[in-house]
Amino acid sequence: MSGSATSCEECLLISPSCAWCAQEEFGRARTLTSRCDLSQNLQKRGCEAHNIESPSSTTMVVKSEPLSSKGSGPTQYDVIQIMPQKISLNLRPGDQTSFEVQMRQVEDYPVDLYYLMDLSLSMKDDLDTIRNLGTKLADEMSKLTSNFRLGFGSFVDKNMSPFSYTATKYQDNPCNGYKLFPNCVPSFGFRHLLSLTDKVDRFNEEVQKQMVSRNRDAPEGGFDAILQAAVCKERIGWRKEAFHLLVFATDDVPHLALDGKLGGLVQPHDGECHMNEKNEYSGSTKMDYPSLALLGEKLAENNIYLIFAVTKRLYVIYKNIRSKVELTVWDQPEDLSLSFTATCQDGQPLPGLRKCADLKIGDTVSFNVSVDARGCPAPGTQQRFTIKPVGLKDRLEVSVDYRCACGCTDQTQANSSRCSSIGQYTCGTCRCDPGYLGARCECQEGEAGSMYLSACREAEGKQICNGRGECSCNQCLCYESEFGKIYGTFCECDDFSCARHKGILCSGHGECHCGECKCHAGYIGDNCNCSTDTSSCVSDDGKICSGRGSCVCGHCQCTEPGAFGDTCEKCPTCPDACGTKRECIECRLFDSGRLSDNQTCQRLCKDEIITVETLKTEDPNAVLCLYKTENECVMKFMYSEHANGMSVLTALKEPECGAAPDAMTVLLAVVGSVLLVGIVLLAIWKLVITVHDRREFARFQSARCRARYEMASFLTPLPEANCDFKTVQEFNGSDCSYSTKLT
Repeated sequence: MSGSATSCEECLLISPSCAWCAQEEFGRARTLTSRCDLSQNLQKRGCEAHNIESPSSTTMVVKSEPLSSKGSGPTQYDVIQIMPQKISLNLRPGDQTSFEVQMRQVEDYPVDLYYLMDLSLSMKDDLDTIRNLGTKLADEMSKLTSNFRLGFGSFVDKNMSPFSYTATKYQDNPCNGYKLFPNCVPSFGFRHLLSLTDKVDRFNEEVQKQMVSRNRDAPEGGFDAILQAAVCKERIGWRKEAFHLLVFATDDVPHLALDGKLGGLVQPHDGECHMNEKNEYSGSTKMDYPSLALLGEKLAENNIYLIFAVTKRLYVIYKNIRSKVELTVWDQPEDLSLSFTATCQDGQPLPGLRKCADLKIGDTVSFNVSVDARGCPAPGTQQRFTIKPVGLKDRLEVSVDYRCACGCTDQTQANSSRCSSIGQYTCGTCRCDPGYLGARCECQEGEAGSMYLSACREAEGKQICNGRGECSCNQCLCYESEFGKIYGTFCECDDFSCARHKGILCSGHGECHCGECKCHAGYIGDNCNCSTDTSSCVSDDGKICSGRGSCVCGHCQCTEPGAFGDTCEKCPTCPDACGTKRECIECRLFDSGRLSDNQTCQRLCKDEIITVETLKTEDPNAVLCLYKTENECVMKFMYSEHANGMSVLTALKEPECGAAPDAMTVLLAVVGSVLLVGIVLLAIWKLVITVHDRREFARFQSARCRARYEMASFLTPLPEANCDFKTVQEFNGSDCSYSTKLT
């Protein structure tokens, strides 16, 4: 990395790890670039420690008064809520340094509240609402601070066409002819009515006096009023040591910058205070409405919290506003990079955050601020920036100096004898006058000889200076190139022959040194295109690639079959897909389950949920999921993915629950079943007995008839005749009788 550095200053800019050896006799005469290396390497090669130039970034606390614990009282002007108050940084480019900032919201801090009200006709009912608002506000604030002041102002709109009624008959009464409300006061831009005071009755008295006015269009001139209330600090009475609240009450949208052109106002607002002796805004009909950017700048500049109270009555809850601490940076130099790590009341560091929420009065939080200089400004440049809590007067002022020069540069010798009196000796090397070369400026340009050429070859048989330079005075003079710099003892190195990614050298995340990419912190690979940062791979549940893949070069490579998405968060076929989506169904539809906390549910459950009366399971790409609820019901839902990659959950509106049977019905069913079974068994028994008896009776009848027949045959003689005959007997089973026929 150090091969391209030909001076101590160039060496320091390569990397914060680089050091320069200013020792006079160090290395070979023609390898001056070897003076730039890691400090330990230089010492191993014989450079004494006191000759090594390797400045580092430093931090010095200039002012650090302890944090206050109470806001009001005799020392309220010296209340301190941020520590330290002044810091001086001495930065070497690329060498990051850090410092800690502590914040504490003190108890009983002074509060100024200015109530700015829309008095257009549509706000008549709201004017009645705030008649006694001063007393209510004071009662609420007394629970939080003993030093509370209240002020009051009003606005309508610019008193000119087309914003207001300007005809003669409306001059004194814009409501003239309006049947619903026939009397009102003339239109006005902004009117300051009561400076901040601790006399609450004065607020109520002033509000009682007010009457509404009437303008023509729906939007109002509220932004004119907000800007004047913010910048006219002396008229309003804002205290430097107090917490500033500006309550803006209206029922419609405000006019913005460029709206004034409708009335011929082409002059942009200058952001200054324009209040006449009547405490009215004198620039209303001269300048355009202020822009949002100008309004935000002036509110931040004067430490004012703006609270919008629209349509409904508002109670200002001071505690809610004071429960958050947020740091802002003012006038940050472009060549400085700042990063924050917040440590809030739970003691856990939160990288990338500069605010803490849900604080109680008296809680102390801290922020670690890391500062990195990306380059060197002009010599002697000193930068400043300010770290400031939003809405508070307290601030931390940071001054920045740059360590871009080497200490040995101060001992530079012009026309030094060490440089043959034709060069400048600085930091162990000679900078020769034009036309002279060599480690000691001992040669003139153009001198060459065969005896010197061998010293300009990297190896026998190689080209002189690798074909990218000329041999002069026993050393190579490298050619200039339109692509970059060629350097090295034998012109073997350059800063443009490294690997590229999408046409960008070292992917833009590294430096090319002698054909090899030296990657910046956070990147690896031959062309530095592989990021080691895994933050982009963290899914909403805090896991790397949702636990279904690995993070490679800042991108997830999903290994779980069926998983896809930027963080492998989509996987309808994964075994745990139904379980994961079940928690979102529970919290989104029924406000129950592990994610029932509203913020957690909104952060983790962003899928679209469609509720239906009946689930249709025809979709082959959808997965049917079901689970048993706490009351033994069954909840069913379908999980599928749209073509656009969005997850869709189709769920029943209500779980399926079987109705509980009626007790009497169950009893009758059981009794009826027992009786029915008994009757059936009796019928079967009766049938079996009947069949058996009939068979036995038939058998008995048959035996009885057979006996009578045999007896009759024995007693009846056969007739004597001279003819042949045949006896035919027919048996009648019904009465057990026989009939005999003779043929």
